[in-house]
Amino acid sequence: MDMLLTRRQTGVSLLAAATIMGLGRYGGAAHAQDSAAFTLPDLPYPIDALEPVINAETMELHHGKHHQGYVNGLNKAIEADSALQGLSLGQILVQAGTQSDAVRNNAGGHWNHSLYWRLMAPEGQRGEVSPELAQAIDSAFGSMEAFREAFEAAGASRFGSGWVWLIVDMAGQLQITSTPNQDNPLMDVAEIRGMPVLGNDVWEHAYYLTYRNRRGEYLSKWWDVVNWTAVSENYAKAL
Repeated sequence: MDMLLTRRQTGVSLLAAATIMGLGRYGGAAHAQDSAAFTLPDLPYPIDALEPVINAETMELHHGKHHQGYVNGLNKAIEADSALQGLSLGQILVQAGTQSDAVRNNAGGHWNHSLYWRLMAPEGQRGEVSPELAQAIDSAFGSMEAFREAFEAAGASRFGSGWVWLIVDMAGQLQITSTPNQDNPLMDVAEIRGMPVLGNDVWEHAYYLTYRNRRGEYLSKWWDVVNWTAVSENYAKAL
């Protein structure tokens, strides 16, 4: 199995994505003797910092219960399979199609959420879209407004639970895609593969306490907390 997909093959090194995206300390290789390889990252801001878009109770449950559950489930699955011990999170993700549902879902859930927290920021810390990313968005979608509308539509149309993504695809171009459950575009099972630049969680646990069944409202309001500095950095690293 080709464990490292080169830039020529995919436009991005997917195996290196966990560390390139700044998630290395949450997705690094485990020591062979260390069964608890992965840990829950701290939130990069106070739990109520994203209110009123995302309230403190949602953050407490989402981060402290749901994300922690994915970490616990992944560590448990690794303990039960010696072939996984010592692998990085990136190595697990790029061969997700060969893994059990427990490994695939929990590895994806851990990586996705570790990125998600960093894609948001409190007021005054969100920055601006870089000129390079703004130009790429205009080229791919026509305008920032058109991009936002397409991104929201992709998130709203994802049946059941899943994620919506802005990625740099295998041709080095921006593209909007979505994945079911806890899959992501790094995985060998993804319909469209590439480097995630921006991603939003459209599982109900991400928004239900505030928005109930109004996923579209959550997707629209979410732009108010997006950390464009982090998104722009992700885009620069993906090139």
